[in-house]
Amino acid sequence: MPIPIYILKRLLYAVPTLILVSIIGFTLMRFDFDFGTYQIPWVDGKTHTIALAIKNPIDPLSELKSNPAITIEALREEEKRLGLDQPMHVQYGLWLSHLLNFDWQAPMEGRWHEFFQPNLGLTFSGEDVATLLIQKSGYTLMLNVIVVLLTWLVALPLGVYAALRWRSTTDRLLTLFSSVGMAAPSFVVAILMGVFVVGTGILPFGGLFSEGSEFMTPVGQVLDALKHLIIPVLVLSFGGMASIQRQMRGNLLDVLQAEYVRLARAKGLAENVVIYKHAVRTAVNPLVTMLGYEFSALLSGALLVEIVLNYPGLGQFIYQAVMKTDTNTVMASLVMSSAMLVLGNLLADILLKLVDPRIELN
Repeated sequence: MPIPIYILKRLLYAVPTLILVSIIGFTLMRFDFDFGTYQIPWVDGKTHTIALAIKNPIDPLSELKSNPAITIEALREEEKRLGLDQPMHVQYGLWLSHLLNFDWQAPMEGRWHEFFQPNLGLTFSGEDVATLLIQKSGYTLMLNVIVVLLTWLVALPLGVYAALRWRSTTDRLLTLFSSVGMAAPSFVVAILMGVFVVGTGILPFGGLFSEGSEFMTPVGQVLDALKHLIIPVLVLSFGGMASIQRQMRGNLLDVLQAEYVRLARAKGLAENVVIYKHAVRTAVNPLVTMLGYEFSALLSGALLVEIVLNYPGLGQFIYQAVMKTDTNTVMASLVMSSAMLVLGNLLADILLKLVDPRIELN
């Protein structure tokens, strides 16, 4: 199947998947079931009326109502938007209609950027959910893109190097590194790094910008942000490097024992051609799928690491929303993360096809 047709097919399949995920999430956040009332005869000869209902004790607007900065008009508008006086399925329909908010006149008038305008509502603090998600997602995306690039650019060569020097001192040291990296939880590494940085003061700890950075030059602001990114990047890269390096090493060791590699050597091909053109290309195939899953996790963030390092990313933002049962924020984050998972799986399949043309896309 051609790649464009395959992409279209997968995207069409993704629509019911995302809708199902949103239904499950909405039900967990806003469950309200009324099974009606029943007349049940009792042992004393009397008939008792029993109402079977599961009511949600959470008021989606509780925090907004307690916020003195929120006006009565804003509360009424949010109540109308959420349809809180309607059954749960009607509330979900309203939420979905506001999410899929399209301006069909915009393309005809040349306003393509206004074609899709989802209304995600307000947070409990009265801020626009879409605006906050874009901001927090940008910080998390920046962090995780750097982490993924650094992890793969370092781990793959280390895995190849270790496999080609099997049982050497370097290989044993890299094996020890991978064992420690895979065993140590990332939040523990973050705490240890934090203690070290705070004690030595060699790098800034916490946040993304220093106090007063708004008065710095643009170059100074970039350098300041890069300094703050060093610790989060190192913490999040540590475990990933260990895992990918170990898997690349194991895959390449298996491939080097394959018949076609022995045959290539017997034909007199140069060792570099045998290893890097044939063996490494085959060994990296299973890791391509992992790259797709890492892409899907870009916006989910490293929750505990972001909390420990006080990084202003999406993970900490979603955690706070879940603790407050902020329906609008949680639902928007859930749908966005699910979409990234779908795109990540699609990316993994396409990359696998590009790396190995023998694979058929169905």
